[in-house]
Amino acid sequence: MFRGTFTALVTPFRNGDVDLAALEKLIERQIAAAITGLVAVGTTGESPTLTDEEKQAIIERCVKIGRGRCKVIAGTGSNSTHHAIEATKLAEKTGADGALLVAPYYNKPSQEGLFRHFKAIAGATSLPIVLYNIPGRCSVDILPETVVRLAEACRNIVSIKEASGSVERVAELRRRLPDEFTILSGDDSLTLPFMSVGAAGVVSVATNLFPSEVCALVRACESGDLKSAQTLHRKLLPLFKDLFIEPNPVPIKTALSWRGGMSGEVRLPLCEMSEANQTRLRKTLEEFEARK
Repeated sequence: MFRGTFTALVTPFRNGDVDLAALEKLIERQIAAAITGLVAVGTTGESPTLTDEEKQAIIERCVKIGRGRCKVIAGTGSNSTHHAIEATKLAEKTGADGALLVAPYYNKPSQEGLFRHFKAIAGATSLPIVLYNIPGRCSVDILPETVVRLAEACRNIVSIKEASGSVERVAELRRRLPDEFTILSGDDSLTLPFMSVGAAGVVSVATNLFPSEVCALVRACESGDLKSAQTLHRKLLPLFKDLFIEPNPVPIKTALSWRGGMSGEVRLPLCEMSEANQTRLRKTLEEFEARK
């Protein structure tokens, strides 16, 4: 169900408030580039510092603009199972096409706890669910056997955003999961290697800035055009890497602000990039543009 190129949308701020006008322009640029879908209020959208009301307003705006033109996946994960259930129900009522559910962070549940958490959420909604495994942020890893259990137990758990950084993990998941269960890369720089062993696309940060180029990379991988995919990967790799020289989404929002149309504001505890890293990112962007 979920395959292709999905943009992990930033949340634009202006003077401390969510800038819905800038968000609309960003969404329209994504749709114009033929993005498959949008992921609203995930990590890149600074979900930890958004109020529930702000999250709802952003999801509503994404659904309103994207309806019939692209898929909308709402970030509804939490380390509180009850809170995640309520957020997922609201996203379903709003008209989202799916829900992205990050592993419970800080609590550090066992694999059985993870299974029960996701199973409870899946049982409370008919929305298709994308699991989100990012052990580097959550300090807990959704192991393959738990993903397999969930796929077997819950018909609406249909995909996983895999951000463990392991090609071997993706290969194992692909071997053990049903064909219709999709795996999405959670790292731009690993899109090509992950898709080479069975992933079906990417949830991308870089598409906020360069959606057409990342879509082209994914299409080349999907069609088996390895030469074109490798060429695009090599061209994009310095950009992929330097968009993470400081905590996401600080670099991507900084780059978007240079383009104009939105502020580079982030909310504490995130803060602006260092001058040295801004210089490095500008240089990488200039070199990328020169090669286009």
